[in-house]
Amino acid sequence: MAAVTAPDNEAASDHPAKFKARTRLSQAIHLVASQWLIIGIGVVCVLAYFFPNVAKEDGIIRSQYSILYAAVGIIFFVSGLSIPSDKLLIHLRNWRLHLLIQGTSYLFFPAFVLAVVHLVLATDTSKNIDRSVLAGYIFTAGLPTTISSNVVMTRAAHGDEAAALVEVVIANVLGPFISPGWIMALLPRTADFALLLANNGSNLGDMYKSVFKQLGISVLAPLAVGQLLSIFWSKQTLWCLETFRLKLISTACLLLLIWSAFSTCFATNAFETITPQCIAFIVLFNVFLYLLMTVICFGLSRPSEKIGKIPFYPRMPPDITIAVCFCGPAKTTALGIPLLHAMWKSADLGPTLGRMSLPVLLYTTEQVFVAHFVVYAFKAWLRKKEKTETIESSQDSV
Repeated sequence: MAAVTAPDNEAASDHPAKFKARTRLSQAIHLVASQWLIIGIGVVCVLAYFFPNVAKEDGIIRSQYSILYAAVGIIFFVSGLSIPSDKLLIHLRNWRLHLLIQGTSYLFFPAFVLAVVHLVLATDTSKNIDRSVLAGYIFTAGLPTTISSNVVMTRAAHGDEAAALVEVVIANVLGPFISPGWIMALLPRTADFALLLANNGSNLGDMYKSVFKQLGISVLAPLAVGQLLSIFWSKQTLWCLETFRLKLISTACLLLLIWSAFSTCFATNAFETITPQCIAFIVLFNVFLYLLMTVICFGLSRPSEKIGKIPFYPRMPPDITIAVCFCGPAKTTALGIPLLHAMWKSADLGPTLGRMSLPVLLYTTEQVFVAHFVVYAFKAWLRKKEKTETIESSQDSV
């Protein structure tokens, strides 16, 4: 009997080790699955570095069409399928929401950036920070909020996707009219920016045509089609959303936008024209700037309890607050890059424009990276609020 039971005992002793290995493998798979967007950003950046000609503008896949139209179109088509029409109409009438998001984008963001630019101009006498990069930050500050990542991240954090959608459409309709003049007004009147001030954009007509064409084809048309399908075939639409995981596919489209942006950067050798100190400044300042604007948006949306009790300035609901916090700090490349070249196309500013594009390209990429982690923070905040409300309601019932 001892000879028979010995293998059984040995197998039993091996079982915990096998169980532990399977558990670790399962945890690793779960970690990779939960962070797939961050891993994907790393992958597309590597692809952009080694094969920049594939996804650059006018590259092999013609990313200005295949990505800027198709990928963005998929994002807004999915949004149209999943958002009730009545929610869009409600948020169209929400003036406080409009003022808060557009005010952050066009006032608070530029005010802080302009203060930092003047601080650098006063202290960086050796010009370690390229003046074209500083001009690029002022240009970035004058842009409207982005089109796609706001909607995707708001949805991921269980915020009000309809609120985000309404605001990005408003911002990108107004942006082409507001941004050019606002950017020129923000540029410091110093010798470092004299060439930019002297060539203040005589090619805006082509830019308007390009931007509104893209807005119509990649945003408004897919959104309208999605809304019509959800109205007339609601059950079938819901089945498609759940069966084919369309919301996940629309999130993956963000990776294509990042791939295209970095491919253009590497193809034009933009990183090689500035110092390592300048690159470090851009990368770190972008993260700080995005987080600071997020905190400001949260504070304005949900002020302290004392301010929140004032009738004319109530605290916003948590889901709308999340939409504000993703829309307020974000900036767009979809309008940014066409506008940059439209405003100074006639001038001989090729290398300068390449360096100016770095802040907007890197900021819009880093905002997706940082927002991915902000999503987790907002999910935890919502869970905490729900738990607190459940406890309070149970106490009231007692």
